[in-house]
Amino acid sequence: MAPFAAAATESTKVGNPWINIAIFGAFVAVTLVIVLRASKNNKTAADYYAGGRSFSGTQNGTAIAGDYLSAASFLGIVGAIAINGYDGFLYSIGFLVAWLVALLLVAELLRNTGKFTMADVLSFRLKQRPVRIAAAISTLAVCLFYLLAQMAGAGALVSLLLGIDDRLGQSLVITIVGGLMILYVLVGGMKGTTWVQIIKACLLIAGTFVMTVWVLAIYGFNLSELLGAAVETAGDPNILNPGLQYGVSETAKLDFLSLGLALVLGTAGLPHVLMRFYTVPTAKDARKSVVWAIWLIGAFYLFTLVLGYGAGALIGADRILAAPGGVNSAAPLLAYELGGSLLLGLIAAVAFATILAVVAGLTITAAASFAHDVYASVIAKGRTTPEKEVKVARRTVLVIGVLSILGGIGAQGQNVAFLVALAFAVAASANLPTILYSLFWKRFSTQGALWSMYGGLGSALILIVFSPVMSGGETAMIPSADFVLFPLKNPGIVSIPLAFFLGWLGTMLDKGREDRATQAEMEVRSLTGVGAEKAVQH
Repeated sequence: MAPFAAAATESTKVGNPWINIAIFGAFVAVTLVIVLRASKNNKTAADYYAGGRSFSGTQNGTAIAGDYLSAASFLGIVGAIAINGYDGFLYSIGFLVAWLVALLLVAELLRNTGKFTMADVLSFRLKQRPVRIAAAISTLAVCLFYLLAQMAGAGALVSLLLGIDDRLGQSLVITIVGGLMILYVLVGGMKGTTWVQIIKACLLIAGTFVMTVWVLAIYGFNLSELLGAAVETAGDPNILNPGLQYGVSETAKLDFLSLGLALVLGTAGLPHVLMRFYTVPTAKDARKSVVWAIWLIGAFYLFTLVLGYGAGALIGADRILAAPGGVNSAAPLLAYELGGSLLLGLIAAVAFATILAVVAGLTITAAASFAHDVYASVIAKGRTTPEKEVKVARRTVLVIGVLSILGGIGAQGQNVAFLVALAFAVAASANLPTILYSLFWKRFSTQGALWSMYGGLGSALILIVFSPVMSGGETAMIPSADFVLFPLKNPGIVSIPLAFFLGWLGTMLDKGREDRATQAEMEVRSLTGVGAEKAVQH
């Protein structure tokens, strides 16, 4: 979720690759045993998609933190702070504030209204088929962007840890990570995936906590000493001030505003985060899980501040940028500096676990969206059994797994942050306006929903294609071409307001009215939860 730089070509081994492989292998073995045990209870569709709604608020909150703290937030933000100082920390703030939008506006109402997926809520009082298809398309688009980022991140991390820097070796690693993810999701469903996320969240927060205390101990638990040392190593006092990355020009300032909008509004529209609210038995638990997640995520982002400036002080920007993995190697290099090969192996295994858990969460969301929204409601027109639906979901997992492996191999060495910030911008443009209108605006119509979702998704994708991210520069995806028409790297500042406007316009121009009775039922149900249990049993 923060700048992921291209992997450097020079071969630099950090630590002992065999220790890294052994620790990672142990983690995979333990989690596979847990996933197999959890899978014994996967009897119904509710078990497969929503873990049988058997998780407590605390467990689900920990899993949400596990789902949300991706490899990019661990590796990328630490690197961004080490290199750009204050401006790197703005990512942390954006991701944390975003949770308040999810908590106050979306979590409880979604839990009460829906069944398994985001489309359940959006199509509750609108026409089922067109809205479900639109919701499934936007869910799959967001999940695929996010998956590409995680897969390419896995390749970059491994190049540093195992000293593999040829493209074939990295492609092999991405294939192995993809294979493991398919196995987890096929076997464990939502229950197995949730347990992987809970374990990973505990490991990640424990690992970063140990490193944070260690770094602070070096500087006598005095934060100003640490910041002073970072300035000394960097030779530039500006790393403590805003503007090093985003204050360069007016375009950079606008870009930052656009990125901030996408980050803060994107979380409440991310399908894999929204789906986690359905794994709890009551709306009270949905609220509790978000509060618990906010505490864990908030603590983690405070740790990144210390780790980022710690890496800046102890290692320095030049060494970080010269290592394979570039910016993303700040956290592993800091671990190696503090505790040698063993700590590096542990932190690397945690980072790997992070990629696996997030990828599994995304895959099950995309599979549920296709099987539940497209297959069961549109293709089979509701004449299907939960068993058949789960079968389709499992097949979809295989397809999405293969697509993400191929995409990850193709996106190697790309700036992964762009892909993640992109997923956030697409989620905020395509999903959030429709979710908010559905929940809070009585007159909202099917035409408004379709205009908003397709308009938001389409405008975000078109602006990305014609932005500096795709062409016209050394860091672009196609460096040799130049077809830049839109000056900003993130489309959020245009596509998000446009999606809200299209939702309003489409509704105002719609001659037909939606059913008043289902509208009233949705309002009562979203606010009180009455009727939600009955819907789940059907």
